[in-house]
Amino acid sequence: MVNIRVMTITDYDGICDVWKDNEGINPVDDSIEGFTQYLKRNPTTSFVAEDNGKIVGTILAGHDGRRGFFHHVVVMPEYRNQGIGRKIVGHAMEALEKEGINKVALVVFEDNEIGNGFWEKIGFTVREDLIYRNKLIAGIIR
Repeated sequence: MVNIRVMTITDYDGICDVWKDNEGINPVDDSIEGFTQYLKRNPTTSFVAEDNGKIVGTILAGHDGRRGFFHHVVVMPEYRNQGIGRKIVGHAMEALEKEGINKVALVVFEDNEIGNGFWEKIGFTVREDLIYRNKLIAGIIR
């Protein structure tokens, strides 16, 4: 039976197993240091799905005080289509709502058909009016 619970720092190795095989890991943000920093800032809003102690699904969820954000929403392929993704998203949304957050955003690669299908199925809409931009901070010459 799959159980949903709050993610902890000690879950890191099991989470990385899910991410590396099913999504990919960013070596900077997803390092143990980056992961620990994220959970310390957002201790009650990220969740794992477990089956007999094995992590089979994840959601990193946090906020900036105004808007919620989801990262690494992953369910292992053999556990998909059982409602696990919907459950971990629901837990994260309830946790964010308890912290006064009313809206959540996420980024999905355009060619991620499974992911985009999931988000559409559970009611997330596409923003056509935005352009997503980013830039590394490290190594900036001033």
